[in-house]
Amino acid sequence: MHDLLDPLQNPVTYAVPFFVLSILVELAALKWLDHDGNVTGYALKDARTSITMGIGSIFFLTVFKVGTFVVYSAISTHLAPFHLPTDTWWYWVLLIVGLDLAYYGNHRFVHRVSIGWAAHQAHHSSEYMNFATALRQKWNPWFEFFFWLPLPFLGFAPWTLYVAFSINLVYQFFVHTETIDRLPRPVELVFNTPSHHRVHHGSDPEYLDRNYAGILIVWDRLFGTFQPERQRPTYGLTKPVETFNLITLEYGDYAAIARNVRRAASWRERLGYVFGPPGWAPARRDETLSAAGGD
Repeated sequence: MHDLLDPLQNPVTYAVPFFVLSILVELAALKWLDHDGNVTGYALKDARTSITMGIGSIFFLTVFKVGTFVVYSAISTHLAPFHLPTDTWWYWVLLIVGLDLAYYGNHRFVHRVSIGWAAHQAHHSSEYMNFATALRQKWNPWFEFFFWLPLPFLGFAPWTLYVAFSINLVYQFFVHTETIDRLPRPVELVFNTPSHHRVHHGSDPEYLDRNYAGILIVWDRLFGTFQPERQRPTYGLTKPVETFNLITLEYGDYAAIARNVRRAASWRERLGYVFGPPGWAPARRDETLSAAGGD
């Protein structure tokens, strides 16, 4: 546990200077290069909000690590049928690929289920696409627990899950930009790239719920959620939040779900508001009669 919480054991710690440098380089590129109005650039309040949300997420990720490590360690010790050797190169390849698949599953879940979207929408609330937006992290990572759960059963050491996830997060920082165009075709075919991830952050109808990849875009290609970038996306939520209040951004959707559940007329409606797709609403009696041709 001591090693798990030690910042010097976390790959993200060593990436922070590169995050800062990348933001500065991106700012310089946006200022000095001619982009013909094809980038959204930066806004001070938006970038400040994103960075503050990223700092806050460190605390919640630490809580997540402590809680899940206990469970994963118990599974690894008492239930896992075998343990893979952590000192081999192929172990880390398997783990990074396996955790990336788990990330895809979790990412797809939090986009398609209301209670998951309430946690994740904060990351999509910015109408800018830049390296600061990559730091606009959610404070509610709890659903990842369920999608990582198979990994200790499969023999992966619990502590290594957090190392692999840190590598995944570091990689994803660099796909949040408009200053990089499409990369060579073999790279675009296999890996998540800025072009693919710009689509993911788009609120245009053809871009919604697409390109869930962390590192490998192959999951989207395999499972039918891939969408190439056809035109410059419109970033942000389909219903803009129009606030920089951190509590509203992180917990506003939870409050909306709670209000809907309180007003719900049945358990079916309550479950729909929680586990239905984002924006789910029950069909009212007058709508049902109209659809059925009744009076």
